[in-house]
Amino acid sequence: MVQAAKLIGAGSALIALAGVGAGIGIVFGALIQRRSRNPTMAKALMGYALLGFALCESVRLFRLLVTFLILFG
Repeated sequence: MVQAAKLIGAGSALIALAGVGAGIGIVFGALIQRRSRNPTMAKALMGYALLGFALCESVRLFRLLVTFLILFG
């Protein structure tokens, strides 16, 4: 019973990873759109895009850590 609860909890914790994938797609989609409208701002826009990517990935890594804590903790 406890093992089943752990698996259900870990599975529900991993649902947030779909949102992270969508967030990364939105960040880089917006980068392409803004870069095509204003090519002179390409360097600054890339910095903002990488910051957004890093924030999305940090959420993913934190969620993965929580999942492993649920399963093996």
